[in-house]
Amino acid sequence: MVAHVELTFYQDQIRSINEESAEDVNAWFNNARSIQDDIARSKRLANDIVKRSENPDVSGKSVEEAEEKAAFIVRELDYNYQIQQVLRGLRTVNKTLDEVEEASSQRRILDALHLLERSWTELDSISASKSCRAMKLLDIRAFELKSDVHEVFERVWKALVHVDLEQKTLTVTQSRDGEPMSLPDAVIGLKAYKEVDQRMALLWHDLDTAIIGPRTNLAGPRLPTIHVNDTILKATGETDRSITSLYADLEKILTFLSAKLPEDLIQALSEVMIPQIVSRITGIWLSSAVPSTLKDMEEFEDVLSATRRFCETSARLNFKGFGELEDWIDSAPKVWLSKCRETALDAVRARLARGLGPSTEVERVETQMVSLSEGKKLTTNGTSAAAANNQDNQDWDAAWSDEEDQGVETKTSTQPTDLNNPEEVEDDGADAWGAWGDENEPADDKPEEESKAQEPLSEPHAQEDDDTGDAWGWGDEETTEEPQETATAQPDVSRHPPNETREMTLRETYHISSLPDQVLTLVYAILEDGAALTSASHESSPVTAAAAGLFSLPTLALAMYRAISGHYYSPSDGGNMYLYNDAMYLAERLGDFSSSWKKREDLSTRAQNMLRLDNEIKTLQNFANRTYSKEMNIRKTIIRDHLAGSYNLFQQDDSDMAADAAISLVRSTATVWENILARSAWYQAVGSLVDAVSTKIIADVMDMPAIGQDEAYKIANLIAKVTELDDLFLPSHGSGASAHAPEDEVPMTGQYVPTWFRLKFLSEVLQSNLRDVRFLWMESDLSLYFTLDEVIDLINLSFEDNARTREVIKEITQHPQPRQW
Repeated sequence: MVAHVELTFYQDQIRSINEESAEDVNAWFNNARSIQDDIARSKRLANDIVKRSENPDVSGKSVEEAEEKAAFIVRELDYNYQIQQVLRGLRTVNKTLDEVEEASSQRRILDALHLLERSWTELDSISASKSCRAMKLLDIRAFELKSDVHEVFERVWKALVHVDLEQKTLTVTQSRDGEPMSLPDAVIGLKAYKEVDQRMALLWHDLDTAIIGPRTNLAGPRLPTIHVNDTILKATGETDRSITSLYADLEKILTFLSAKLPEDLIQALSEVMIPQIVSRITGIWLSSAVPSTLKDMEEFEDVLSATRRFCETSARLNFKGFGELEDWIDSAPKVWLSKCRETALDAVRARLARGLGPSTEVERVETQMVSLSEGKKLTTNGTSAAAANNQDNQDWDAAWSDEEDQGVETKTSTQPTDLNNPEEVEDDGADAWGAWGDENEPADDKPEEESKAQEPLSEPHAQEDDDTGDAWGWGDEETTEEPQETATAQPDVSRHPPNETREMTLRETYHISSLPDQVLTLVYAILEDGAALTSASHESSPVTAAAAGLFSLPTLALAMYRAISGHYYSPSDGGNMYLYNDAMYLAERLGDFSSSWKKREDLSTRAQNMLRLDNEIKTLQNFANRTYSKEMNIRKTIIRDHLAGSYNLFQQDDSDMAADAAISLVRSTATVWENILARSAWYQAVGSLVDAVSTKIIADVMDMPAIGQDEAYKIANLIAKVTELDDLFLPSHGSGASAHAPEDEVPMTGQYVPTWFRLKFLSEVLQSNLRDVRFLWMESDLSLYFTLDEVIDLINLSFEDNARTREVIKEITQHPQPRQW
């Protein structure tokens, strides 16, 4: 029991102590637990340190992950901030667009434009992608509002500046009742929309269609005049077509625009309007006002003065772009010269296009001092022989070109005559020389054929490519084959003393078309204007500086004539021969004009020295020669084509028909040319055609491998047909006296056909036996026209090779030149 009591006591004591020290125990317990936790944490930390020291990679990854997490959180914060800013910006833009819509509905255009401009600036400042849906929606809304504002602006602009195309009026007001926007405010709007240039271009287009276009259309049926009534510009009524009236109306238009439109619009309008107006003035009005001669120069001076005043007025009205018009005024001499050049060339083209016109007979006169023998030859052969000086009749004066060195005086002139005036020898030259014939001059001992025969005359070299360069005179310095001079025109002064010469005048007529005189009239008028500009009466003329250029225009006019004349002459019968005559006539008349020009006392020294036609005369002569040569070559080619061309005529089945065709062509051509060429030129030209026939026949005969009796007879008959062309060369042919021609009249064919006697002797050889051939060689004139080798070839072609043949050949060979000239 005692033990139990004691146990209880102690239990109570312990309980009491525990109760008293409970707090301390709890604190200790907590401290102990804390220490224990610290120890455990320290152990874990120590373990981590050990682990990290043992495995450093695992440690770096953890740090990197921690850094990535921290960076992500920072980005998230930045993104959220940006989202906040974008949302605020979108709200601001949307609010601004609401204000734009409100201003547009109230027709406050400028406020709406300013707000729109601010909304675009705000929208651009938002740091968001333009592809963002919210951005797209705001951009679409801004564009739609801009279109709505532009429509309102368009209506207001048309109310301020309006062009009525039907009424042809332009109305410009500074403001309208009920419209808050004025015209200066509209300029701001145009600049905001960047439509100043576009709007002024549209305004010019409508203004040109309604007013300026009809007023400047010189080709229109009527020209309206311009009226200004306060705010309205109108084209109405009708005015004259003078350029001064045009300038007056244009000044009204420019003054109206300058007063009604702001300066910014004037500058933009000038850039598009003035160049076109200037182009029309210079290209149409001023161009038509430029005279082509000096007759209307006073009116042209008035035009220049009016144009200068118009430029000054336009400059005062702040319109720019008249530099081209001012340059045109300064270059008036050049402009006038260009107009003269254009008119001259057009005149040449127009005259040629009208055709050759009626032909005119002109006469060529040559007065010459000749000797007794020359006089007899001239009167025997007639004027044709006297005037003919070369095979292709290049220049009839060429035959006398050397006579000045021989003391022979020559005077020539060309003048139109009556078509019925026949060729004649002045003062009846035949009777005059007949007086000398009483002196019993010794007769010529040569046979008839020898006296008539001439050395072969050279044909002018034909230009195969008669291109435009030839027509313009380029390459005239190149050497061309010149024909030989005829002996009949060369007086032998050594055989006759000076007191046995006398003056003889020869006349010859030929025909020209109506074109040369027209071209000469044009050339003379140009030169007279050029001379007038060098006189004191035109010193103050605005085109005085063009005098030198005016003297060069005849060169261009004549070059144009040469360049295109072939096209207009060729279709006519004998057109090229007309062209030859016309070109030679032009050269002769220009030569006479040049000579008289130097002697005129009414011309200034400058004008006399500025005329230079010598090169043009020479170029025309060369052109005429080329034209003649080309025509002759064409005719000869046709003749050779009729005669089998490059083939042998006598090896063809239709040789007789071919010869007839060639002969017919010669006769028809001679008939056409007879009414064009001078008699001497006609003889030379027809003789050249006949020579082409003769030459082809002779060459084909000589090329034959053998000639039988039948073939010889056939060839002789063909040659006989050709020799019938003799009748073309009778002295009485074409003279009007053929009906009274003597029966024993001797043709002059041999004088103009170099191979004529060759052809006749060929016919004789083909029809002869060996004895006759020997006679022709030894006693007659065969050796004068055939060489020894040619005769031997003919003998071998026509006769068998036997003793008699060889004997004749031997005898002929021993006498290579039995007869000489």
